[in-house]
Amino acid sequence: MSYFTYKLIHYLGIFLLIAVVGLALGRRSVLDGDDPLRRRWNTIHAVALFVILLGGFGLMARIGVDHGEPFPGWLWAKFGIWAVLGGTLLAARWWPSRSLALMGLIPVLAVLAGWVAFSKPF
Repeated sequence: MSYFTYKLIHYLGIFLLIAVVGLALGRRSVLDGDDPLRRRWNTIHAVALFVILLGGFGLMARIGVDHGEPFPGWLWAKFGIWAVLGGTLLAARWWPSRSLALMGLIPVLAVLAGWVAFSKPF
């Protein structure tokens, strides 16, 4: 597949993740465990993370990151940012009073991940 196709797949996962986390954090019943759709929210969340990884690893192959070499620092930073974004629903369930703060953190982390990917500062 082409670089452009992998980038579209990666962006699809990013948009899906941001949408599902924002919607889930906005619904109080999802965090309390009373929502009958909670399992679907979690499934969409997991699928979005998988799609992000799928597109991301495809992009890595297209830009020339080799299998035997250690990952560059900017790539480890992206893994860390997406791990934090992946844990937002769990964090919101543990600390429901902080769900509004998490909603503000999501776009900041997404922009930071984009900046790291485009500038590759380390």
